[in-house]
Amino acid sequence: MEKSVSRQIAEFAVNLKYEDIPENVVLEVKRYLYDSIGCAYGGYHTKDVNILRDIYMEMGGTKQATLFAFGDKIPAVNATLVNSLMIRALDFNDIYWKEDPSHPSDLIPAALTVAEIVGANMKTVIVAIVLAYEFEQRLCEFAVPGVRERKWHHATLTQFVSPIVAGKVLGLDVDQMVHAIGISGSHNHTIGCPTAGKLTMMKNTVDPMAVQSGVLAAFMAQKGYSGTEAVFEGKEGLMDVFGPDWDMNKLTGELGKKYKILECSMKAFPTEALTHTHLSATLKVVTENNISYDQIEEVTLTTIARACDILFDPHKYRPESRETADHSLPYCVAACLVDHKITTESFSEEKMKDKRIWEVIDKIKGEASEEFEQMFPAKQPSKVVVKTKDGKEFSEYLEFPKGDPREPMTMEDLENKFNSLSAALLSSDRQTQIKDMVFACENLTAGEFMTELKV
Repeated sequence: MEKSVSRQIAEFAVNLKYEDIPENVVLEVKRYLYDSIGCAYGGYHTKDVNILRDIYMEMGGTKQATLFAFGDKIPAVNATLVNSLMIRALDFNDIYWKEDPSHPSDLIPAALTVAEIVGANMKTVIVAIVLAYEFEQRLCEFAVPGVRERKWHHATLTQFVSPIVAGKVLGLDVDQMVHAIGISGSHNHTIGCPTAGKLTMMKNTVDPMAVQSGVLAAFMAQKGYSGTEAVFEGKEGLMDVFGPDWDMNKLTGELGKKYKILECSMKAFPTEALTHTHLSATLKVVTENNISYDQIEEVTLTTIARACDILFDPHKYRPESRETADHSLPYCVAACLVDHKITTESFSEEKMKDKRIWEVIDKIKGEASEEFEQMFPAKQPSKVVVKTKDGKEFSEYLEFPKGDPREPMTMEDLENKFNSLSAALLSSDRQTQIKDMVFACENLTAGEFMTELKV
């Protein structure tokens, strides 16, 4: 009898050892861990993170796991949500986009919080992070077309991965891991509205919630709770409910032959992933030609159809929140035209009142290209045409942004990003100390690691 999908995944996850993982993959895990911690420091001051922290601090409970930067210890399931949201809050953490998008680093806290409870070392955490990227990215290619095209959010994918990450650190056996996947996969299907139209704090929160639920599922399975084994392929399971067209080989084929984390991308901009090639191209045009915002007559961005749908809907021309603004291509491009850069400050309350942005935003138009659609996701093409008031025209065409594996972030890029995000909290000496710690973390316990991140 053929093994269930969950069992095939569970067997690989349970049997994967640190010694099995190539050195370049371990290094890549550390690079993403460093990038994610920088994002967490950046999220320290955000309103949504502090609301959740306040709620959980008022609740109290057993002091099991440490919050990034704050240093508070709260129950592990609760710490998972706060820490995952801290990484996610600025929309600056990693991105993988094939049939579906995802941010695999959202899952890193599932490994770290559980590792603190069981006293695990960082080698165990590294293995769990490898599994996080492996299965999150495989699930992005599993549905053809992806669940995003079926009007569901990618947290629907994360619900299946988070129990694997937590379960690996807990030391679940294969049967327990199967149950954990079945528990979490039964109740976290997330509708697409958090990233559609007018966005709210839920845009960044639904995926961390799916991460949190996976940690709870792993604890439940450890105690003997049972979960649906055929949660993928069974009657009224994922594949039945979401309709036809699934590529099973993309999910379970050739596990261990190569590692998906090497195909993930980092973000050079704190914005929605589909904006990045467009921002790279726009910045190239305006900086190389020294074009100021008040010289511009019109800007036309040619992109894939789904980018037009997500990034150019009417709400995106008058964003009222940071969450909507960083998913608005008109706003992001307008900020580029005004400041010749995009940073986390581009979405501050003060910047969103900058009259210059609103003077230029309606001059930005989007055009969908069927040719570009066929090139995606192997390429992420963008054509930007800037027309100035004196009749001149400047254009740029790019196929992928900075941070893509074909143009990866260098260590200097990563260090600059980390230092920028943490500058309000850490001295330069502490920034260097944390960087050195992350890249030698296999010699630490998870508890030691998390303690060192306190500001």
